[in-house]
Amino acid sequence: MKVIKEGSAGVEQAAAEELEAVNAFAKTALRAGDVYIFSVLLCDNDIDRDFERFTEETLSELAGLFVGKTGICDHEWKTGNQVARIYRAEVVTDPGRATASGAPYRYLKAHAYMLRCDETAPLIAQIEGGIKKETSVGLSVAKSLCSICGQELGSAGCSHVKGQEYGGKLCWAELTGAVDAYEWSFVAVPAQKNAGVMKRFGTPETPEAGELSKLRRAAALGEKYLKALRDETLRLCLVCDEGCYPALKAAVPALDETALLALKAALEGKSRKMFPPVTQLPGRDAVTAFDGSEYQI
Repeated sequence: MKVIKEGSAGVEQAAAEELEAVNAFAKTALRAGDVYIFSVLLCDNDIDRDFERFTEETLSELAGLFVGKTGICDHEWKTGNQVARIYRAEVVTDPGRATASGAPYRYLKAHAYMLRCDETAPLIAQIEGGIKKETSVGLSVAKSLCSICGQELGSAGCSHVKGQEYGGKLCWAELTGAVDAYEWSFVAVPAQKNAGVMKRFGTPETPEAGELSKLRRAAALGEKYLKALRDETLRLCLVCDEGCYPALKAAVPALDETALLALKAALEGKSRKMFPPVTQLPGRDAVTAFDGSEYQI
């Protein structure tokens, strides 16, 4: 799963120890006047507008993966678009702040540098003037786990939907297992509540966030439909042949919609034969006698 999230940038001073860390990525020794150093809030552990959050473990994993990653603009992956590079990253805890879930607020803070030259002067001026502030990261995580049941969201074992409440508890996705960090970018439109983050899933060829969100909701509805179909099939099995229930219960989760509908239709036919409907009327050609004695007290 690829994730893109936005954060914010701030200016730092090129202290001696910072300059030493910067020079670990440079081919020639850079002096304080050669570089422009600033910090970037990449992502955090709070629940965002898409009802997702990075776990604390994932933030720590990302801190190592983002060191050395290049900074670009608007996620355009081309060499001429490279403007900065992260030379150090750390997870920071804000003791005076808590997340929406009540956990201590933590965020991934990266320290980046760019060369001072004619090409970067306009960008540096925009950063110092507060115009270029929002940033976005492209990364990959292994799993998106449901906060309610702990299963992979959208899987057969999870019927929960992000943003909905179950028994008074909000459902969100826990983004776990950092796989890779691709890049970070300066962007225009923030979307995340805490860090002004815009996020989308998938590779550049996949649908954008809005369309993908619709697809995920449709998939969740499909899973609910299949669960209801499985439950009804198993109920009919109990009605027709209770002895077959254990074997059928193990087999039903692996059946697709076509097989489930066929099995359900067969069980419905068998149940109708076993328990034919009983009518109150005797039939078209039957004759009944009525003397009213049923109504006498």
